[in-house]
Amino acid sequence: MWQPATERLQHFQTMLKSKLNVLTLKKEPLPAVIFHEPEAIELCTTAPLMKTRTHSGCKVTYLGKVSTTGMQFLSGCTEKPVIELWKKHTLTREDIFPANALLEIRPFQVWLHHLDHKGEATVHMDTFQVARIAYCTADHNVSPNIFAWIYREINDDLSYQMDCHAVECESKLEAKKLAHAMMEAFRKTFHSMKSDGRIHRDSSSEEVSQELESDDG
Repeated sequence: MWQPATERLQHFQTMLKSKLNVLTLKKEPLPAVIFHEPEAIELCTTAPLMKTRTHSGCKVTYLGKVSTTGMQFLSGCTEKPVIELWKKHTLTREDIFPANALLEIRPFQVWLHHLDHKGEATVHMDTFQVARIAYCTADHNVSPNIFAWIYREINDDLSYQMDCHAVECESKLEAKKLAHAMMEAFRKTFHSMKSDGRIHRDSSSEEVSQELESDDG
């Protein structure tokens, strides 16, 4: 079919433009990416992944607790419950000192951390409020290494009972140290309660110390 020269020229120009557009839109190949295997990965061994929680206190053997009666706690009031706990303990006693707990006395609380078979503190811990401790002593006839305290335990129905807790220390000196530390905790707790207004009666620290007496011999 014959076409005028002008039409053939326009047709040629249109084809040329389409070819140029195709050439323009053509993408260059992406550069090759070369991955290198790491020679070594160094882990920092100086910083531990998890901090190990440490506790300060005295390693002891927790003998258990037994309920006691009475409201006036004088010298010798823990002898009977301690003998009962000691007899139960001696049935399974080993030749070596079997520390199973860590007793930590603080100004307002006493923490009894239970230890595992490796001697490390577990998550299980008994907490005693110093204000509820009525009496403590490190002077027992059955063993001078025993430290005991009488604690007012409050039940779910808001009733309470007096329990005698006892631990065996590595030595008589350690037991007396616990008694002195408990007496110091008594003083700090009393002064704090007095300054906060929780003690309203007119009483001196000496009178309260007699109520919370630490008989360490």
